[in-house]
Formats: sequence, structure tokens, C-alpha cells
Amino acid sequence: MTRKNATLSKRRSKPSLKVATGQNGHANSKMNNIEMRKRDTPSSESSADRATRLMSHPGFSLDSEPVVPPTPVMTTTSFQNLPANDRRNFLLLVLLYFLQGVPMGLATGSVPFLLKPHLSYGQIGVFSLASYPYSLKLFWSPIVDAVWSPRFGRRKSWITPVQVVAGLAMIYLGGRIEPMMTQAGANGGAGVWNFTYWWFGLVFFCATQDIAVDGWAITLMSQPNISYASTAQTVGLTAGHFLSYTVFLAFNSKDFANRWFRTIPGEGGLLSLGTYLTFWGWAYLLVTLGLALLKKEDHTKERDSILDVYKSMWSVLKLKNIQTIIIIHLIAKIGFQANDGVTSLKLLDKGFGQDNMALVVLIDFPFEIMLGYYAGKWSTEYTPMRLWGWAFVGRLAAAVLAQLTVMIFPSGTDVPFWYLMTVIMEHIISTFMNTVMFVAISAFHARIADPAIGGTYMTLLATVCNLGGTFPRYFILKLVDMFTEATCLPPTVPIPPSQLKDALVTTAFSCALEPEKNRCVNGGGTCQVGRDGYYLTNILCVAIGTVTFVMFIKPAATRLQNLPLRAWRLMPTNERD
Repeated sequence: MTRKNATLSKRRSKPSLKVATGQNGHANSKMNNIEMRKRDTPSSESSADRATRLMSHPGFSLDSEPVVPPTPVMTTTSFQNLPANDRRNFLLLVLLYFLQGVPMGLATGSVPFLLKPHLSYGQIGVFSLASYPYSLKLFWSPIVDAVWSPRFGRRKSWITPVQVVAGLAMIYLGGRIEPMMTQAGANGGAGVWNFTYWWFGLVFFCATQDIAVDGWAITLMSQPNISYASTAQTVGLTAGHFLSYTVFLAFNSKDFANRWFRTIPGEGGLLSLGTYLTFWGWAYLLVTLGLALLKKEDHTKERDSILDVYKSMWSVLKLKNIQTIIIIHLIAKIGFQANDGVTSLKLLDKGFGQDNMALVVLIDFPFEIMLGYYAGKWSTEYTPMRLWGWAFVGRLAAAVLAQLTVMIFPSGTDVPFWYLMTVIMEHIISTFMNTVMFVAISAFHARIADPAIGGTYMTLLATVCNLGGTFPRYFILKLVDMFTEATCLPPTVPIPPSQLKDALVTTAFSCALEPEKNRCVNGGGTCQVGRDGYYLTNILCVAIGTVTFVMFIKPAATRLQNLPLRAWRLMPTNERD
């Protein structure tokens, strides 16, 4: 028996509270079923006599299942009533998560929009690989937990150098980002891989910082107020993502600046991507310097073995129910991939405008926060997987609604008010269903995680859940290009050379990909779309999502919801034997 399993066995062999539970490990309502027992005290009775006495009891049976106590509900304290130390630590966590959300908002939100004029959908799919470190951080998280300097601090040993490297990387990118984006689309998009490598590295540093901050959050907040750690994560990440996605896109838009801030129209937005990256690169360095000098971390000599953590992770993966929920996570988001990854880009492609898109997301943000609150309440009133299943169906319906919204895009140069409101409503519905699914599955993960190895258990489930949303994106965007058929038609009337931005189009050619489309338009031609791959891809995704939900996901999720908590627990070594 390993030392960790021995500790686990001892911890479970001394129950001090007996709780009669019903289905799913929930406590029954009759309080007379709760019986307090004193800790065993030495007596003259031998262990053999005691065993004989217990086995002779009428209620004794070897077939009885072990009772698993329900997860205790913690009392909540308002922020004003928190101890001063908890308030300071909460604000520190919000700041660290906020810094993490800034580059993540760029990588997953703004940069794909800015790349659209240079790259095809398939090439943007290549750039989506830059977000993979967040879905794979489980593989190096045990190293972050086990390797550190006792003198500098367990978490600061990683947060400080990682943030310094990330800050320097953003400063470097800030001075070169504009030509790098142009080069990414050069030679048919061949430069997109080099551009993706840089962002992959930046996201890798953010994911590593996230591992260290998550671990620090557990010890920074006092135990009665530990729930504020997840609140800090939600507030910080959401604010950082909102700033780098919504706010930045608005101030980067030329049309937004000319409409709201300039009396004389000008070129370019109020804020460039290079300036934004450089500013936050220096902010990273300043915050890291303050963290290193001003924040003291509690010293500890306790070290976890990397091998033990990996062994625990492998033991979790061998659980049949865990394997089922992993399969659900890996296929559940296929039905929404075209809507999540392509709909907004397709609206921009049709002329919706970056300023209007920024306005849509800006209006959607407060609704997301407000509706997310109600989603949290519903997850306590209904079983999590039941709520998740309802939102799954709603999200499939939102994908169909999104396609209809793109199909009715009005002709003309200006976007009418009615269509802007239609896009806003479609976006709110889609975001709301996404939020409900996230809150419900997070509640389910928290309920089933084995407290003995809670960190590894939760990280494993969250990683698989994230991976299910990232790995299909690349293939879905490739399918859009594959299904699209478009032909560039030469101009029918002569065009003055001064109006041409490229060589004059004299023969028809395919303009399905973005570089060919730009060459067609700049050469005076007209790119006529014969078949839009977005529509076929979205229909295919929704069909796959519907079939998998009815045939496998719904019955499997219902079965998992009805399992008792002991079905998710690792057995100590002595019980396996």
C-alpha cells in the first residue's frame, strides 16, 4: 500500500457522523436518522469478541453497501464581512486571473476576427490550435505541483517566472504583430503556422500560470470562505476576456471610431493590437515585480510525488463511469462547433461589420452575467445533468437559429436596426444555453469528485471538457472550406488601372478560399458563391449532435446522474485486495 492510499484508508475508517442517504448520496429529510457516535475508546474486550458481538447483531449483513456522506454545504459570507486578509487575497486572485484572461481573450476572440481578411476558414482553424494548451494542461500540472523552491514559495516559484516570460513575449509580439499577421496570410496562408506557434507559446504560459494560481487559491482563502476562490476565477477571467475581446474589438474598429469618436473619418481604429499587447506586456512585468517583492507566501516543506499524482490520475481514468463521461465530453460539443466557431466570422464575411459585432458582444455581456446567476440557482433546484440535457437541446436549437439569421442577411451597405436586434437576440440565446451547460456540468463535476484527490479529479474532468470544445474546431473550419464552391468572374466592363489593387482578372478561377477571394476582388472580379460550406457544415454538426444526444448522450447522462457517490470513488488498496 502506498503512503497516500494508506492515509486515504485511515481517513475513511473513522466516520464520526452517520448520515442516512437516499439516491445519489443525498441525505434523507428525517433528522432522527442521524446518530452521533463517540470515537472508539480502549476497552478490555478483545477484537475477536467484538467481531463476534457485531456479527451476532440482527441488522448485520455483509451485503450492505457502504454509506457515502453527502457533501457538506458551506455557509456564505458577504464580501464586506470577509476578514481583511481574505479580502486582500481575493483581490489578488482576481488580478492574477484577470491577467490570465487578457491574452486568452485575444487568442480565442479578437485575433481570429482580425485574421479573417488574411486567412480562409481552414487556416483560421490552424490558428485555433493555439488554444490547445488550456485543454492539455493536465499533463504537466503534477510537475507544477511537485517542483518548486521552498525559499521562494510553492506557487510563486511558477507564477513569477511564467508571468515574466509571458510579459516579454507580449512586448515582443506588440512590436511585430502587424507584419506577422500579413505574413500569416502570405503564400496562400503558409505563414499561419509560424504565427500560431507564437500564440501557442503564450497560451501555454497562461495555462501554466492557471495551474499555479488554482493551487494557490485553495490556501490563500481561509477554509470557511474557500468558495470565493472560484468567484475570483470567474470575475477575473471574465473581465480579462471581456476587455480583450469586446472592448478591444470596439476600439480597434475603424467604423466604431469614426461613428462615435471622430468628427472627420480616419483610417484605423483608436487602439491597435500592437499597442494593446505592449501595454499589457509591461503590466505583466510590473504586477509580477510587485508580487515577488510584496506578497509573502506561507512556507511549506510538504511535497507531493509526481509519480503518485500520475498514478492517482491513471486510477481515476480506469473507472468505468469516468470513461463514460469522458466520451460524453469529447463528442457532446460537436453539434455546436459550426455555430460557435463560424457564425460570427460568416456575419463579418457578409458585411455585418466589426463595430456591429463588438456592439453585439458588448450588449450580450450583462445578459450573460445575469442569466448565469439564474443558471446557478437552477443547478441547485434540478439535478445538474438534467439541466445540462435541457440546455443541450436549447443549444442545438440556437445553432439552427444562427443559420437562419445568417441566411436572411439583408442586401445593401448598411445593416438595418431590425437585423442588428435579430443578431443580438440570437447571440444572447446561444450564449445563455452555453452558460447553463457550463454551470450545470461544473456542478456535476464538483459533486462527483473524490475529495481525497479533489484537485487531480477536477482538473481531469475540466481538461476533458475543454478538449471536447477545442479539438473539433480545426476539422469543422476545414469542412467549411471543403464544402464551399465559389467562382471568380472577370469584370464585364473595363476598369481603370488606378482602381485595381491587384492584377486584372481575365479568366475565371475558384475563389472559395480567402486569399483567392481577395485576389478576385482586388483584381476587379466578382466572387460568386455557388455553395456556402457554412450551411452544410452547420446542418451536419446539428444532425450529429441530435443523433448522438438521442442515441447515447441522454441515456448515459441520466444513468450517471442516478449513480451513488461511491460509484465515483477510488477504493483504497486494502479494499481492492
